[in-house]
Amino acid sequence: MISRQTLEPGAEIVRDGLPAVYRAEIGVQEAAGNNDGPRVGQYLHYCGLGEGYEWCAAFVSWCYGQAGYTEPRNAWAAALFPSQNIIWTNAPRLRNQEPKAGDVFGIYVASKKRIAHCGFVDEWDGKWVITVEGNVNNAVVRKRRWIKTIRAVSRWAN
Repeated sequence: MISRQTLEPGAEIVRDGLPAVYRAEIGVQEAAGNNDGPRVGQYLHYCGLGEGYEWCAAFVSWCYGQAGYTEPRNAWAAALFPSQNIIWTNAPRLRNQEPKAGDVFGIYVASKKRIAHCGFVDEWDGKWVITVEGNVNNAVVRKRRWIKTIRAVSRWAN
């Protein structure tokens, strides 16, 4: 299993390695509950930001980078869902692909009128999704969510 140590830039890991990267981050916590701390700072720095910003998308981007992918690299959750990458939505008329471990889920926040939280799909069973996501209770957590709460899923890895 990949440790929490940063991989060498450009390290080649196949898609199957991506889950090992994000799972190794479970338990990372903010230092003072202000979107801060050494590892959170690394996630944000990967996207060109300093500490203090919401970091769920930066966490996703950093994990992809550690797995050898050049994209995504954005700290704004909505940016991780360009139409060409979306493989699943909660719209019943659309033909959806089955999400896989390493795909990115997005949650719509009505007050922001956009997808404003994201993380990794780890397991998908048609009713529930097991996720690994950052910036939840000031940490990286593994969580069980009802699929009806997910707006969209995007695929960045082949």
